[in-house]
Amino acid sequence: MQSLSSQQARLRVMLLSTLAMIAFAANSLLCRAALSNTSIDAASFTTIRLVSGALVLWLLLQAKRQPQVSSGNWLSALALFTYAAGFSFAYISLSTGTGALILFGAVQATMIGYGIWQKERFTHWQILGLLLAFSGLVGLLLPGLSAPPPGGALLMMLAGMAWGVYSLRGKGAGNPTQITAGNFVRSLPLALVLSLFMLSDLNLDWAGIIYAIASGALASGVGYAIWYAALPALKATSAATMQLSVPVIAAIAGIVFLNEPVTLRLTLASLAILGGIALVILVKPKLKSA
Repeated sequence: MQSLSSQQARLRVMLLSTLAMIAFAANSLLCRAALSNTSIDAASFTTIRLVSGALVLWLLLQAKRQPQVSSGNWLSALALFTYAAGFSFAYISLSTGTGALILFGAVQATMIGYGIWQKERFTHWQILGLLLAFSGLVGLLLPGLSAPPPGGALLMMLAGMAWGVYSLRGKGAGNPTQITAGNFVRSLPLALVLSLFMLSDLNLDWAGIIYAIASGALASGVGYAIWYAALPALKATSAATMQLSVPVIAAIAGIVFLNEPVTLRLTLASLAILGGIALVILVKPKLKSA
């Protein structure tokens, strides 16, 4: 019975983790679909996404009888807003898979860079992984017929850096659902300012609004809640490695649902970036000398 219970627990964690990765990839698909197939503007998409995410997270706290959304702080809210806004504006010009790959690479680069700044020591294999990932990113962004638009790529890198900062600031900060709900609520005034600033570009339609609500409520709000439910049962390396699947899922979804092309450049860059990051994450780091 104990073995069966243990198997059920592992199956539950795997199922929750898989659903969370699909939700994270769905954010890229929904945003790209909205900004390429509907007339909604990027600022409105950002605002509706954050409002929807805040509402769902608040409802989840109510259901758990944890009604406080006063957790979080303004610096984390600013990082969350920067991620959401950069993400939306980047997807005006980037394909689903390319955007997810640049985002993921920037997130991991930010967090690995923080580790280097904190004087973490790396093995030769980890250094090779860093060089491989960096070369893949450079290869992806080099000028050429299949290169992503530089403006969109820069915005997505900014979004990834902001999400990396947000993730670092949230480590060990308390109840993750409460903190995320609080940061979502704090991000709303910033989103409103953005929408007012971009008022001349305001454009709404029902399809775009539905995509934005789905991105905020389901892919973000529910997706984060599912991930936080699985996270305590995962080792740090397992959690980080699992996220390597997000750009792949996003790229496949973009090909299937949005008829986006597969390029050799994107394929090779994906192998280099994701393989390099996997080396950094999976290889055991050197212990600091006493």
